[in-house]
Amino acid sequence: MLENTLADLVSNLVVMQQGGGGPSIENSGLAALAVGLAALGAGYAERGIGSAAMGAIAEDRDLFGLGLILTVLPETLVILALVVVFVV
Repeated sequence: MLENTLADLVSNLVVMQQGGGGPSIENSGLAALAVGLAALGAGYAERGIGSAAMGAIAEDRDLFGLGLILTVLPETLVILALVVVFVV
């Protein structure tokens, strides 16, 4: 359901950028949308990774470092998306 909504949003943005009617979105608005969608995706990924990491740490405390790294890894997506804001 979420994938269909995002696909519709992106297709509408493409039509608006090509002048197919409706207001077009400025570059800064598109950059903000990119960062927001990246944060949404990172949060969605982190949800599953965090719960799995906590379960693994509960079983074996030696997996704390690996669990921490895997939990923080999706956040790099948001950091890289922030580069878009400074480039635009």
